[in-house]
Amino acid sequence: MPHAHDGTSALAIAPTLALLLIAFVYLRTWLASRSNGANSISGWRAGSFFLGLFLIWVALGSPLAALDHERLTVHMIQHLLLMTLGPPLVWLGAPAAAQRLRAFTSMTVCWLFAAVVLIGWHVPAIFTLAMQSPGWHAVQRASFLGSGLLFWLPVVQSASSLSTGPRWSIILYLYLATLPCDVLSAFLVFSERVAYPIYISTSGRSAESVLADQECAGALMWTCVIIVYLVPGAILATRWLAAPLGGEQTLPHASV
Repeated sequence: MPHAHDGTSALAIAPTLALLLIAFVYLRTWLASRSNGANSISGWRAGSFFLGLFLIWVALGSPLAALDHERLTVHMIQHLLLMTLGPPLVWLGAPAAAQRLRAFTSMTVCWLFAAVVLIGWHVPAIFTLAMQSPGWHAVQRASFLGSGLLFWLPVVQSASSLSTGPRWSIILYLYLATLPCDVLSAFLVFSERVAYPIYISTSGRSAESVLADQECAGALMWTCVIIVYLVPGAILATRWLAAPLGGEQTLPHASV
C-alpha cells in the first residue's frame, strides 16, 4: 500500500523536529547550569537523556520507521525502542522531572496502561488498522511511547532511594510486566499460522517467509524484555540489600 508508506514518511518529520527541539532545550539548560556553577545533573545522565532521545528518533523518524510495513521484526524493534529502551534512558537523564511526577504516579495504573497498550495494538484486527492508516499508525506509536514513559516512572523513582519497605514492590512490578510480553511473544513464536496476513500483501513475500519473520519478532521481544525488565530488578534488589537498615540515598537535585 504505497499511500501508507507515503503517509508514514510525512508523519516522521514531526517527531524529528519535536525531538530536536527537546534536545536543544535540554542541552541549553544543562550547559547554562554548569557554567553558572549551579547544582547540575552529571554528564552521564545528560548522555543517557540524549541516547534515549536518539533511540526514540530511530523508531519514529529514521529510515527504519518506514520498514515496519514490510517486516514484523522491524515493528518489534520500534516497539522495544519506544516502550522498553528509550523511556528509562530519558527519565535517568531528567531525574528531577521524574521526581516531580511522583504524586501522580500509581504503579497499578502504569502497569495496566502499558499492558493494555501492548496487547491491544497487537490484536490482529487493530494491528491491521494501524498498518493501513497513517493516522492510526501515528496513534499507535504515540501510545507506545506514552505508555513506555509512564511505565518506567515508578522504576526510576524507586531507584532514587535506597530505603527499604514499599520500594520492594517495584521488583514485583517489573516481574509482572514481563507476563503480557511473554504471552504475546509465545503466541508469535509458537503459532503455526501468520498472525498478521497484511505482511503477505504489503511485502509480496511468501507465507513461510512472513511466518519466519513473525517467529524472529517474538523471539526478539522475549529476549529483550527478560534482560531489560529483570536485570534492573536484580540490580535494585542488590542495592537495597547492601544498604544499611533505614539508610537512604537520593538522587542529587537536577535542574532539568
